[in-house]
Amino acid sequence: MKRIGLISDTHSFLDEQVFTYFEKCDEIWHAGDFGNIALAEKLAAFKPLKGVYGNIDGQDIRALYPEVNAFTCEEVKVLMIHIGGYPPKYNPNSKPLLKNHNPKLFISGHSHILKVIYDEQLDCLHMNPGAAGREGWQDMRTIMRFAIDGANIKDAEVIRLGKR
Repeated sequence: MKRIGLISDTHSFLDEQVFTYFEKCDEIWHAGDFGNIALAEKLAAFKPLKGVYGNIDGQDIRALYPEVNAFTCEEVKVLMIHIGGYPPKYNPNSKPLLKNHNPKLFISGHSHILKVIYDEQLDCLHMNPGAAGREGWQDMRTIMRFAIDGANIKDAEVIRLGKR
């Protein structure tokens, strides 16, 4: 079993609470818009870090993190992209990726809107952890934790970090 800390849209702001909430996680996944390389390095020094670059990220982040990250965690195929949309309103770039990779878990960021939606048509769970940073229009900064146990995604939690 792997416990995952999911974060997105930090925009160069990393709330110190993240380290407390992700203490028992095995990995951190960042769904883009890190904001700066120092933030990525701080997370990676704390726990193994997987991620994708976002539309505001510079070449330093883009050199380390791909636009699209497809991987398997335990027995779950995962697809992560910053600008992905959500069921059934996927971004046009995401639609062929979803068909080609056939993930069981699709993660995106960008919207700053927390969403967890199951897509019955694709047999795929979509997660967007909202925005953990102070930039944007969201009222509440959020992150998520969940576990992957074999083929099961379970124990999902939304964590409110506080007002933007």
